[in-house]
Amino acid sequence: MAKQFFSIDDRLRDFIARQHVFFTASATADSRVNISPRETLCLRIISPNTAIYLDRTGSGSETAAHMQADGRLTIMFCAVEGPPMILRLYGRGRIIRRSSSKYRQLLHDHYAGEEPLGARQIVWLDFDLVQTSCGFGVPLFSYEGERPSLDQWAKAKGPEGIEEYWREKNSVSMDGLPTGMFDG
Repeated sequence: MAKQFFSIDDRLRDFIARQHVFFTASATADSRVNISPRETLCLRIISPNTAIYLDRTGSGSETAAHMQADGRLTIMFCAVEGPPMILRLYGRGRIIRRSSSKYRQLLHDHYAGEEPLGARQIVWLDFDLVQTSCGFGVPLFSYEGERPSLDQWAKAKGPEGIEEYWREKNSVSMDGLPTGMFDG
């Protein structure tokens, strides 16, 4: 039932555009595997083999640590509405730091220059394998909307409070790997 492709075509791009959540999976040879849910509002497919997403503050920064140490990254989408399907993008990722000109350019080109409070970095994925599978085991859900919690949390913290939080909670991974958040 699984099918493999070397890039995203219009049909797969349309599938991604209809989803409300995606998951990232990353690890190093010696770390725990990290899987995180993300809102698709922050995701952009910028070429047939490149995806980026605006990474917002979380309780940890495992993906950033794994990208710095290893680079392997998988993004997974699964249909919880409509016809069943799972789609995975397999490749190598890297972190585009907030302080870089590349970050500012990507923000301008793909996010209308808008940076939500608490944005940490942009995650860049170059993928060389796209795989779909049936998704028959994925339950059906109805989308109600995005949670306001992260925006409310960031607003309450303010820019200084967010940076303090990053220094306390996002400088190293749960396995003690540096995230590179404050390099340079």
